[in-house]
Amino acid sequence: MAETADAIIIGTGVIGAAVAFELAKKGWKTLSLDRNAQVGHGSTAASCAIIRMHYSTFDGTAFAWEAWHHWRDWRDHLGLPDGTELAQFRQTGCLVMKTPANDFMERHMEFSAALGCPFEEWDAAQIRRRLPIYSLESYAPPRRPDDPDFGKPNGDRLEAAVFWPQAGYVTDPALAAQNLMEAAQMHGARLRGRAEVAEILQTGGRARGVKLATGEVIHAPVVVNVAGPGSAAINRMAGVTGDMTIETRPLRQEVAHVPAPEGFDFERHGTIVSDSDIGCYCRPERGNHILIGSEDPACDPHMWIEDDVHFDRNFTDQWTIQAMRYGQRVPSLGIPSRMRGVVDLYDASTDWIPIYDKSALPGFYMACGTSGNQFKNAPLAGRLMAELIEYCEGGTDHDTAPLRLRLPNIGRTIDAGFYSRKRPVNRESSFSVLG
Repeated sequence: MAETADAIIIGTGVIGAAVAFELAKKGWKTLSLDRNAQVGHGSTAASCAIIRMHYSTFDGTAFAWEAWHHWRDWRDHLGLPDGTELAQFRQTGCLVMKTPANDFMERHMEFSAALGCPFEEWDAAQIRRRLPIYSLESYAPPRRPDDPDFGKPNGDRLEAAVFWPQAGYVTDPALAAQNLMEAAQMHGARLRGRAEVAEILQTGGRARGVKLATGEVIHAPVVVNVAGPGSAAINRMAGVTGDMTIETRPLRQEVAHVPAPEGFDFERHGTIVSDSDIGCYCRPERGNHILIGSEDPACDPHMWIEDDVHFDRNFTDQWTIQAMRYGQRVPSLGIPSRMRGVVDLYDASTDWIPIYDKSALPGFYMACGTSGNQFKNAPLAGRLMAELIEYCEGGTDHDTAPLRLRLPNIGRTIDAGFYSRKRPVNRESSFSVLG
């Protein structure tokens, strides 16, 4: 006899696990499937797991500020027994350099002020007090080392930044997903690893379950695609891409892992930094190291991937380029000959804003295009998807009457249509990992 569930959730990354948790709390009999052996061991494990509040859109800022409260109260959010090993949120703050590329952060400050999200404006002296290893010469626009002007200051200096003191990062992103799944299982959620979905079953014009690569059939009236970089393939499998104005695609990314300069404890005294002047972001890492990622400046080509399983996992010159660009800001940075860090995929949408939505196929839902800037939003994304599924399965057409989601911690209500698969491309987006 075929296995059954109320909802099948494809993917056990941090957002997939959050969806399972929120549906299970509502009494749904969920079954989470993942082709990986362990929860959180897809793109979630490769995340820098930065928890920040600033976004280039008001809705994105509100969503992230609400989600921050769950990370702050992680133990209470999960309700797991005492003694459970929990992912740790480390509050370091996040510093964003004011540059012409980000309009000197005017919109971001406006959104945070409207939402009551604390921030501080820092001058150059304050930046240097916190980060004495920093040079504030300007090098914009970001360049690659083969550009003859690479490494040459342009004559300007960075004079100011915005600091969000409550931002930080999660030290073990895979463990965060595992925490959510364990909490879901407390409410009856089921889980199967090494389960690769090969077909979305349909009968009578709606989703009816899945067939696995082994040939096994599992029946459910609801299927939720939270497959990360594999989400585009699952959407094609379900035949739901026809009415989507926003597409998702796997994007290859590299993050460099380098030692902090000698004499400065970046792990203890550093902070997350977003620096569009050099096209890099960074955060502290254990062992007094620094993680350095690209903010997708125009000079860095996008490496779109067709096969999200078989792709080059070796470091390329992009690793060195990111380290060298960061070396412009930190002249004492040593760039080791041995490359360390992460090579993995983002699930990136057309405008780098995720899709949290129903689909053209009744019973088939999507939480896609989330990699790169949505780890921080996972606890709230799980609740949004659970509310959306009940809203639609209850007979309301989310396309014509979008769900309104209450954000109790910040006293706001948002229109979930902001995350629609059918929205116009959002021109307010940064069109980068910054969202």
